[in-house]
Amino acid sequence: MSVVERLGLAALHRLPPERAHDLSLTLLARGLVPLPNAPVTSPRLSTSLAGLHLPNPVGLAAGYDKNARAVDTLARAGFGFVEVGAATPRPQPGNPQPRLFRLPGDRAIINRFGFNNEGAAAIRDRLAARKRGGVPVGLNIGANKDSTDRAADFAEVTRLCAPVADFLTVNVSSPNTEKLRDLQGAQALAALLSGVLTARERSGARPPVFVKIAPDMDDAALAELASVVLDSGVDGLIATNTTLSRNGLSDPQSGETGGLSGAPLFDRSTRVLAKLHLLTRGRLPIIGVGGVGSAQQAWDKIAAGATAVQVYSALIYQGLSLGSRIARDMGRMAEAQGLARISDLTGRDADRWAAAPAP
Repeated sequence: MSVVERLGLAALHRLPPERAHDLSLTLLARGLVPLPNAPVTSPRLSTSLAGLHLPNPVGLAAGYDKNARAVDTLARAGFGFVEVGAATPRPQPGNPQPRLFRLPGDRAIINRFGFNNEGAAAIRDRLAARKRGGVPVGLNIGANKDSTDRAADFAEVTRLCAPVADFLTVNVSSPNTEKLRDLQGAQALAALLSGVLTARERSGARPPVFVKIAPDMDDAALAELASVVLDSGVDGLIATNTTLSRNGLSDPQSGETGGLSGAPLFDRSTRVLAKLHLLTRGRLPIIGVGGVGSAQQAWDKIAAGATAVQVYSALIYQGLSLGSRIARDMGRMAEAQGLARISDLTGRDADRWAAAPAP
């Protein structure tokens, strides 16, 4: 990190977590944060993800810019792709504050935001106004907390936003909306995905559709989910969302409710990623997310079966430049190991990761 970035992070960490989050977005949206203005790229790093061209395989995960407030700036921050949201059909405030907690002793965070956002129409308008032609920008989609038909909510956000998003992520795995994870069951998920894909067709646009899953599913549930997504016609998976597990934590705030992300999630999420790669026989691209904070960890995710990776929680401790630093270091690693393309690494260690003991 630069001296300016270190000082900025130190200042943000003196504020309550959610206030720091909002302030960082405001500074980005106003162009007050120095950025590289172009992603790190090379023939080794550039890759294809469900038909999307990525200059490098390191993306920004959903949850940071929920309302696409700083989407143009983030698209110039060095990432190979960016995901915003989650968006629900109607605006909603989310869960009561405080709902974001730093766990510096574990290099982790816990959040229980609950899909707080300004609604799909406002987010659609911001995505429509962005400058196109840069890195792909996708939208994470969800359902309103008080909805009586959550599958219909996913279809409605798809109808509204498919024409302005480079990809869509069906988020049925957030632990912070009651019973949302029930939609990962075979019958419910098949019906939901059918509705989303129908809405995509009717929108006149065809952005790739990914499904984001939880890291807490057992082997039987993973096998069932893999079968459903292969039959559904979706374009890929994102593994994984946050976990409800608190195994191995030491920070005093580890008892807070909500989804845990950051370093402690890495092994759990990578094991699930590898199992999905094997269950889907490599037929679907997978974005690996969960605990990535270094080039080696991004490398391990791809070797476990990912086509690309995403970062988020590690930015809180290592700064926004982390995405560029990881991509640059991965390029050096690929060169040192004689890889012509980073995509040649995908799945190389999937068997080993899938067989690793549960954390």
